[in-house]
Amino acid sequence: MPAPRRSTQRKRTERKSEDLATGSSATPTRELTLEESLGAQIRGKRRKANLTGAELANAAGISLGMLSKIENGQISPSLTTLQSVSHALNISLSHLFATAEEQRDCSFVRAGQGVSIERRGTKAGHQYNLLGHLLSGPVVVEPYLITLHEGAEPYVSFRHDGIEVIYMLTGHLIYRHGDQTYEMGPGDTLMFDSQAPHGPEKFLTGSISYLSIITYPRHVD
Repeated sequence: MPAPRRSTQRKRTERKSEDLATGSSATPTRELTLEESLGAQIRGKRRKANLTGAELANAAGISLGMLSKIENGQISPSLTTLQSVSHALNISLSHLFATAEEQRDCSFVRAGQGVSIERRGTKAGHQYNLLGHLLSGPVVVEPYLITLHEGAEPYVSFRHDGIEVIYMLTGHLIYRHGDQTYEMGPGDTLMFDSQAPHGPEKFLTGSISYLSIITYPRHVD
């Protein structure tokens, strides 16, 4: 007798647990190695040029087997080989590397699946959902969906490095930055230096939500 199917609710719970176990802010996809990224770029450029594998291999002076391994990211080709391939594709070697690097990091989060983050305001009725996270690059970008629930407490003592942008989605509030206050409603935007004390000072409606995007330089140890 076949085993009974697990309920949809159980599947969703297991999926959510797996997502949270990664410690990432988004449903993760394995990061491509440089070899895999270069290979994908070469395959894409070859197809765009309407070349067969045999035609590109012949033009680059390498075997079809080696080209296949390069396109599948199975080997780490020498710079000389990559230069021959890039010349055969009529692109520069630097462009090939730059394009491969640009596509190595990506974060995708479906609606309602942002990871809940504990921050100083969380216990006062402030809910933070981190909507994405990149592991590389010179700048860290932290996009949050912030929901202020009914009965949430004001909190104006947030301070951290970087620049923050707030975009109001629902509700109305008074937001403080330093010694200035701003009445904000849906569609309003506030951008500021995050090192000054800031935060929601007064709630004018019961339920409020807004996007908060924080950017700061990535520190490399």
